[in-house]
Amino acid sequence: MTVAVIVVRSGRLPVGASEVVAEAGGRVVVVGDGAESALRSLSGVAYGRFADTGSGFRPTALAAALGAVVAEDTLVLLPASPDGRDLAPRLAAATGRPLVARALTAETDDDGAGVRASVARIDDRVLVPVEVRGPAVVTLAVVGRPVPHAGPADASPDAVVEELSLHLDPRHRCDPELVELLEPDLRTMDLAEAPRVMAGGAGLVAGFDDRRAMATFDLLAAVAGALGGSAGATRVATDAGWTGYERQIGTTGVTVDPDLYVAFGISGAAQHIGGLGAPRHVVSVNTDPSCPMTAMADLGLVTDAGDLLLELARRLGVDGETQPAEADRA
Repeated sequence: MTVAVIVVRSGRLPVGASEVVAEAGGRVVVVGDGAESALRSLSGVAYGRFADTGSGFRPTALAAALGAVVAEDTLVLLPASPDGRDLAPRLAAATGRPLVARALTAETDDDGAGVRASVARIDDRVLVPVEVRGPAVVTLAVVGRPVPHAGPADASPDAVVEELSLHLDPRHRCDPELVELLEPDLRTMDLAEAPRVMAGGAGLVAGFDDRRAMATFDLLAAVAGALGGSAGATRVATDAGWTGYERQIGTTGVTVDPDLYVAFGISGAAQHIGGLGAPRHVVSVNTDPSCPMTAMADLGLVTDAGDLLLELARRLGVDGETQPAEADRA
């Protein structure tokens, strides 16, 4: 059998949670702070168990407690989210299983006793098959797999939901003691974890030289931060050096799944759309009303993306020193 294990914080599901549940056939264990509400918000759940383990993430103690829960499952799947990557190797060690990291596909073999997986190597250009003779723990890369949706992203009313009683040993010395939880810097936080993403493409800096384009993407980051979000970009923008590669969204970059996604001057090429999970709301700012991004958006603003960004900066009181000069847009 296959089961998904998902770690949540404050009831928020990580990117890739729905994909992992779909790959596990609807069988899932959700742990963390706000686990029950997170489980009930998951679509595609057939049999779900949850355990609210309180605030703070203690992966070693959690892995030890989960060992008995997943003992009968041949394949244990976790999303390759930051917490998933932390828990997976510890869970593999606690259960005496091999770990397959960041697989693109994973399934039990024909007799259900082993695991078949495929992983990408050499900058995702080579697909390598992996076979495990026995149970395994696998982290699943987020690649925008299609997932079932039952109504407004809620668990099916026919799903079986049960509470687990997990005892986390407070004396476990391998886990650090939580002294204080600091909010991430919105400018540098992992895009995959950002609740709001403002992304820019070539259309945001049309006609600009590299210096002005870089200043505009700095402004985009400042505006995104003022709105409680992080800045992203298309591959064209990162290849040009206007912003860092860690900000690239798409099939060759980061996969995001925010509550709000605002696309400034992004046409919506398939390579970029492939990096969007299932944003709750999408806003497109583009001069082309027929571009794919505007067609898929909840709200399409047909206007110059750069001009709108400048106006947002003014209204939000963003430092004017980071703004490109008005003459730059002439």
